[in-house]
Amino acid sequence: MPSIFETASAPQAVPITFATKSTWDKIAAGLPAPALRFAEANNFTAKAGSSLILPDAEGRIAQVLFGLEDADNRSRDPFRPGALPNLLPPGVYRFANAPHDMRLAALAFALGSYRFTGYRKAEARDVRLVPPQGIDVADVARIVESAVLARDLINTPANDMGPAELAFAAQAIAERYDASFACIIGEELKAQNFPLVHAVGMASSRAPRLIEFLWGDPAHPKVTLVGKGVCFDTGGLDLKPSGSMLMMKKDMGGAANVLALAQMVMDASLKLRLRVLIPAVENAVAGNAFRPWDIFPSRKGLSVEIGNTDAEGRLVLADALAYADEETPDLLIDMGTLTGAARVALGPDLPPFYTDDEALADDVARCAREEHDPLWRMPLWPPYDAWLDSKVANLTNAPSGTFAGSITCALFLKRFVERARSWLHLDIFAWTPQARPGRPEGGECQAARAIYRLLGERYG
Repeated sequence: MPSIFETASAPQAVPITFATKSTWDKIAAGLPAPALRFAEANNFTAKAGSSLILPDAEGRIAQVLFGLEDADNRSRDPFRPGALPNLLPPGVYRFANAPHDMRLAALAFALGSYRFTGYRKAEARDVRLVPPQGIDVADVARIVESAVLARDLINTPANDMGPAELAFAAQAIAERYDASFACIIGEELKAQNFPLVHAVGMASSRAPRLIEFLWGDPAHPKVTLVGKGVCFDTGGLDLKPSGSMLMMKKDMGGAANVLALAQMVMDASLKLRLRVLIPAVENAVAGNAFRPWDIFPSRKGLSVEIGNTDAEGRLVLADALAYADEETPDLLIDMGTLTGAARVALGPDLPPFYTDDEALADDVARCAREEHDPLWRMPLWPPYDAWLDSKVANLTNAPSGTFAGSITCALFLKRFVERARSWLHLDIFAWTPQARPGRPEGGECQAARAIYRLLGERYG
């Protein structure tokens, strides 16, 4: 996606005036009389999300009016200006006054211009914005580029985004920033002690793999990102119904968002040693697919009974987390599209996060609020840990019953993390089911912006 920001001088940029119910009278009083009559004739009242293009005497665009919620409105949306790229004709625009948050408005404007054009031509909409003064344009552009990466990866259908293609995408990012890259493929996963990654991916004709790259000064604090890369999830032998399988191209959304976050970190040259791990598999159905009540070893040495083959994401993450944990990172973060229970509890827009580090939890929650990238803390509730017990193995990947599915998944992953000084687990959706300002329907960069802000504060 070309840059939405106009970097050259643009003295003729069309002003966008933001108005609320409480500010509209004052703004209206400052309009030329013909413009005010035009606004009144069109019944513009500054309703949130409403817009009106005001012409000048020659019929050209003089300015744009755009409605926002009042500043004290509890449901005000700082991403509301993200609707503008779909409302405006081609041209160069500027903010004539301040929206609720200048930086987030510019970010939303850029994110709202996103189109997924890999498989059909889309109407070109050359709508550009003169960056508002006082914002870090380079950082906003960095975030936008990375968000587009995540969206494109998730939106790409599984026939063109299998484990190999995901590895190629990761390798391209690693090479762009001079990171060292490695990939363990197929049967070599068993030889190098990643039995759970191999078990989940062995039924597919597209070989499973563990993707890894390293970047940064080894003397800096060690931050490791682990992303679930299930490129398509049939559910395995515990087959998903067709409705549940429909969006499973997005089941590598954790990997896509980890790659987006890694790109932000490397492009910003944060002072940390970054390690990225992605177990990339396809959970397929075949004669050699893993079965309910099979038992497999894990990299950590814990035996895992398969309670359900559709709880595969936690299996591949378990091996990757154990591998990451071996070097005692300062901060270990994993992301995955893991449980329907998280969506039932919090919906698609509000991913839960889990950590035992109270300071980290406070920072994550604050960064999520400030970045308008919502996250909500859920508990690693110790009494539920016993639900993971198996009569024949060290633990099961899917406890019987339907309660607390996101919590038990987090507790399962916690069994594979011992040495990391801090651990953060995010159960994301990575999808926007219905278009909203700044968030077109489809694959979504979710949680990565909040965590980037956190890492920037700690290691900038």
